[in-house]
Order: sequence, then structure tokens, then C-alpha cells
Amino acid sequence: MQLQERINAFVKLGDFIRQFSNEVVQKDDKVEHNALFFDGFKHQLKLAEEHNGWFTTKNITFALNSWSEALTFDNLSKWLQPYEISESEPKKVAIIMAGNIPLVGFHDFLAVLISGHSVLVKQSSNDKHLLPFLAKYLEFVAPEFKGRITFSESKLENFDAVIATGSDNTARYFEYYFKGKPSIIRNNRNSVAVLTGNESEEDLKNLSEDIFRYYGLGCRNVSKIFVPKDYDFTSFFEGIYHWHPIINKAKYANNYDYNKAVYLMSEFDMLENGFFMIKEDESYASPIATAFYEYYDSPEALKKKLGADADKIQCIVSNGFMENEIPFGHTQKPQLWDYADSVDSIKFLLSI
Repeated sequence: MQLQERINAFVKLGDFIRQFSNEVVQKDDKVEHNALFFDGFKHQLKLAEEHNGWFTTKNITFALNSWSEALTFDNLSKWLQPYEISESEPKKVAIIMAGNIPLVGFHDFLAVLISGHSVLVKQSSNDKHLLPFLAKYLEFVAPEFKGRITFSESKLENFDAVIATGSDNTARYFEYYFKGKPSIIRNNRNSVAVLTGNESEEDLKNLSEDIFRYYGLGCRNVSKIFVPKDYDFTSFFEGIYHWHPIINKAKYANNYDYNKAVYLMSEFDMLENGFFMIKEDESYASPIATAFYEYYDSPEALKKKLGADADKIQCIVSNGFMENEIPFGHTQKPQLWDYADSVDSIKFLLSI
């Protein structure tokens, strides 16, 4: 199976996904195999939402829209252009996926197959409905993928390399367990925003997307904010206020109430607006419905700190503060070439 054939197959998958990328599903009769798969995927979307209370219709459709935009011929070609992908004997690559946001492991799945390898997937129980169905669609548009895609719920065996994502604790286990295999092991990371006090109303409104999308459960969600001394949070709270309906979600509201009670009983200083809290804290990982903040003395000192803590940080959101920053509102819109933990998975897969 040639690279161009694999690209074409994923473009067709993108066309299929695009039908479900808005809350109002729009069937496109030009999409291949719709008679077999359209109604079935609608059912899988329903199952995914029923199974995991965090996977709301809005969050699932946001994820599907992101992938429908990524899986175009132009994007896939641009992504793969720098690499020399030869047609060699495929290796079997195991992927251990997280389940914090819908289809969070899809990029690894795509990378393994597009580079010419076979994939052995172990999914999280929190996100188990969507990917197997999309994989079956992929096998129909490109039958050469049959036999190259395997899902397993038991112990992973007979593979040549592994990509595993988990917590700091599970990452240590993965590093020990897979020490004899080529591997990419990912652990906890969080994203931060740097504010200077000169942000526009639109900047802060966009920042709220980085904070609240997926209820803040992704590693690309902003969980920590750096602000200059004497920063006035009034404009920040005004900028995020349009997200206030999020408190109507029971799971989110329960976390908000619990964390607020803990802070109050512990007599921690914090600011809140009825649906979100900010607390001064040096940690990068904040609970749901909370962001930590920290003051900085100078831009130079903060840049030095962020550089020293690079292995804890996924994204840095700012406007003209530093190189490789992400604009406000774009953390959950990564391109195919925006690799998790800045580890080039295609380069890794071509080296095994």
C-alpha cells in the first residue's frame, strides 16, 4: 500500500467525519459507504455520550470538527512533506491511549498507519466507542488496512514499538515495562497562559476557550496563569463570563462545589465568580473549575522559569511574549505537525 493511497484513505475518513462535525448532523450523499456507516456512527456518538458524562455533544462535535479540518489532502501532504517515507516491511506499534477527551489518541493512530506500520490499540475505557468504528470505515475505503489495525482489551503482546500516554505514575510503570522496546512515553503536562495586562477584551474571551473547552480536562487546556504584580483580574473575569452556562453541567458543578468547599474550609485565598475560581499557587496542575495563578517580577525571569519547567508544560499561550507561543483561543486547535510533548512521532516511527 503506497503512501498516496494511505493519504487518500484518511482524506475520505475526514469527509465522513465532517458530516458529524456540527451539533446538527448533515448527511452528504457523496461520502463513500454512507449507507453502511452513517447511522451506525450516529449510534456510536450516542453511546459515547451516555458512557462518559464529560463527552457532551458539544465536546464530541468540537473534536470531530477539528479532525475533519485536519484530514484534508493539503494538510496531510504538508505534514508529511519533510519526511522520506519508504515502503518497507511494516512493524507493529502498540498505542496505549488516554481517555480524557474524545479521540485523544487519534493522532498516534493516524501517525502509525500513515507511516506504513500496523497498529495495536489499547484504549481507555472512558473513550472506547468512536475510534473502532472509524477504523472499520477506514478498512472499507482502503481494504489494504485490513489486518493492520487491531484493538485489544487484554495484555499487549507481540509488538515492535510502543507509544503510551498516562499519568506521571503510569509513565514510570510504562518506562519500566517497555524498557526493551523503542518507545514514546508521555506523562502529565499542563498548559499555561502569560498575561501582561495589555490584553484586549477579545484576547481574554479567546483565553476562556483555552480554559474551558473539554471542561479543562486536556493537557492543552490552560490550568495556570502568570500575571504581573498588581494585576487586576476584573477584565479577566469579564472576558470569561460568557462561559457561565458551564455551571449547569452537573459533573462540572459538583467539582466546582467540592473544590470551593475545600478552599473555604482550608481558608485559602481565592477569587471566584459563581462558576470558576482562581487561586494563587505554584503548581501547574489545577482541579476542574479552577485555575492557579502566579505573579512574575519580570518577563526575563518568567521566560527563564518556563524554560526550566519545559518538561511540565504542553503549551504556552500569550501574545508577543515569547517564541513558539500559541495565540489565545488556539490550544485545542493543533495542526498535524504540532506534536505532543514536542516529540516528533513520525520521525520516531520511521526510525524503528
